[in-house]
Amino acid sequence: MGPFITEELERLESAGLRRTLKAIDGPQGVRVIVDGRACLQFCSNDYLALANHPLLKEAAIKATERYGAGAGASRLVSGNMAPHRELEERISAFKSTEAALLFNSGYNANLGVITAIAGRGTEIFSDRLNHASIVDACVLSRARLTRYPNRDAQALEGLLGRSAAKQKIIVTDGVFSMDGTIAPLKELSVLAERFGATLIIDDAHATGVLGRRGRGTLEHFGMEARTDIIQMGTLGKALGSFGAFIAGSRELIDLLVSKARPFIFTTALPPAVCAASSKALEIIDGQPELVKKLRDNSLLLRSRLAGAGLAPTDGDTPIIPIPVGGAEKAVALSGRLLEAGVFIQAIRPPTVPEGTSRLRATISSAHTKEDITQAVAAIREAFDEIG
Repeated sequence: MGPFITEELERLESAGLRRTLKAIDGPQGVRVIVDGRACLQFCSNDYLALANHPLLKEAAIKATERYGAGAGASRLVSGNMAPHRELEERISAFKSTEAALLFNSGYNANLGVITAIAGRGTEIFSDRLNHASIVDACVLSRARLTRYPNRDAQALEGLLGRSAAKQKIIVTDGVFSMDGTIAPLKELSVLAERFGATLIIDDAHATGVLGRRGRGTLEHFGMEARTDIIQMGTLGKALGSFGAFIAGSRELIDLLVSKARPFIFTTALPPAVCAASSKALEIIDGQPELVKKLRDNSLLLRSRLAGAGLAPTDGDTPIIPIPVGGAEKAVALSGRLLEAGVFIQAIRPPTVPEGTSRLRATISSAHTKEDITQAVAAIREAFDEIG
């Protein structure tokens, strides 16, 4: 294949951008075994500690015994099974929408909805810090892509006012996955109404996290009645399972069934995954204290980090970036923390802009005050050692 692959790997290595996989031995949880080392985990998206919940495992086992290990085909062929339909009904009730449709990942869901409703005559206004799946979906849709500064509704207003496109779409993360900040949804919805634009929100890191009952960004802002906003959410983060969904009007879901290529051409989720996800929604409905405990832990970790002079950003989400700067330093800090028994990954370009590498700390509802104290002390010591 020529020297390209070798040269590219060498370039990534020298820039501190080569990535490697770390093996987790055992289930997800506050404590994990990473490459053979016992660690406190502070980098998982298992925000409500449901990934190893006994009721989710029990639901998955029962579904496997009844329906088998796999769906066998796409939903439109022979893979449309009762657990899929039951989960979609639960999701639409949870998100207060008319209907919902399952996808096999958040990446597929974003690709599916954006490419289904946008085309050459569309202009998409995308927040500059949106997830890579949104950016890729915009490019694949062949629509005109206009990126606006992160969470800057005023700049977006000017861009919308200058647009001559017949169809306009505004798309944003609900919670930005690398910054932990929240989109200004009220301002965006006002602009969408004013300029006749469709608003899509990626609620991957908000579903199960934001709002008193964990319904997401719309509940956080008291906007649950806004059924015109298209919502994407994932099942593999706070819900502890796998997969994703689009929730919205019945008409939208009908369109996606006919046009969303990642839905049409992908084998359906295994029944066990759907059953586990349904159980997770049931638990969140019945135990809103999990969401409150997550929020309390988030605020505590932020406070402790700020007290240690590590300058985390303000906010109340469980994603807490610790600024580092250079990619090599971020990798070194992550390695030193692993040696100290604290698992936090370094985030580097292209995931974040050049010069903004960071440690991305996350917390769950299951972490204790002692866990937080231990982690903050280890992070402070690692910074002191590496400089």
